[in-house]
Amino acid sequence: MTSTLAFAERDIFWPPADELMQAAERIRARLGDWPRAPVPWRICLTAPDAPRAGDLIVVADDNDHPASFAGWLAHGAGVVEAKAGGVSLMLAGQRYAFEGTLAEDWLAALAAFLDCGFEAPDALVLAMAWRDGDDARSDDAWPVDLARFPRLVGLPPVPAEPFASCPARLGLYAVVPSAAWVERVLTLGVQTVQLRMKDAPPAQLAEEIARSVEAGRRHGARVFINDHWREAIAAGAYGVHLGQEDLETLAPAELTAIAASGLRLGLSTHGYYEMLRALHFRPSYLAFGAVFATTTKTLATAPQGLARLARYVRLVEGVVPLVAIGGIDLTTLPGVLATGVGSAAVVRAVTEAQDPQAAVTALHAAFERRPSSG
Repeated sequence: MTSTLAFAERDIFWPPADELMQAAERIRARLGDWPRAPVPWRICLTAPDAPRAGDLIVVADDNDHPASFAGWLAHGAGVVEAKAGGVSLMLAGQRYAFEGTLAEDWLAALAAFLDCGFEAPDALVLAMAWRDGDDARSDDAWPVDLARFPRLVGLPPVPAEPFASCPARLGLYAVVPSAAWVERVLTLGVQTVQLRMKDAPPAQLAEEIARSVEAGRRHGARVFINDHWREAIAAGAYGVHLGQEDLETLAPAELTAIAASGLRLGLSTHGYYEMLRALHFRPSYLAFGAVFATTTKTLATAPQGLARLARYVRLVEGVVPLVAIGGIDLTTLPGVLATGVGSAAVVRAVTEAQDPQAAVTALHAAFERRPSSG
């Protein structure tokens, strides 16, 4: 075990628990090299006298501390309730609830995944997917069997049928700001395009979407519309792309309307919790990012990197197509494709290129050079 994996002299559990610490170190050593967590997480088996941000206070179902929760949360701590058949996490004004079985080492696994730099909800998802003895079965013990992952509790109903499917590998996926750009990249041979227009008067927006969809028909290409699903339905678009925040505002009847129209649905995800949430809606594809730092939008999470992308690919392979997005250009694309992901979305690599035609040609060439089994 390298020194970067050692928990010695680190405040991982409170009160100190040698057996849990040893199990956490053993698990952590089988997870690979990851940057150390930016947050000094501490798993509290009993409530500390002075709760602080970074504390996760574990409460078993035979304890009754609801009156104390508010005070702990007010100090920035999180509360993990472990009950028969599931776990919930209260943190930063949010509640995350899961159903699933727990390994004996799940708290040690939670510490290990937190140490790999994952946010608490994602680390908890991974800890619940952990099984006793995983660390002894392989040099790479990372959970990649979706059947072992927990189920999210309290999600809204979904349409009776899954959203329409799209190809397993969407290839080069250009995200552009106008119908003129849609037409331009389609002429250059791009087959998957997203129109992303955030601010436009309704009449202009409808016109841009209709123009983009018509261009897609002429070129036999897949045109997704970002956010504006009503206009996408009206124009007969191939699909629509939505963010996690959209899932919070859409009514079940609206989701049913999108599915009934035949639109494909792409959903943004930024980690394991959001992935499980998105899969509940049975979308046509998932987008994962931001893989690298990007200036095209404000990031709620730090760049994910290639190591996380590779794990994500392994988890959803054969379940749903995956699109990598965020800061991808000609320099970084080969590394992205080496993870096995079937599609990579680019923005500035095309729209800010001095020669968009040369840029698209080079990006397509990178896809052609990837191993056929990748």
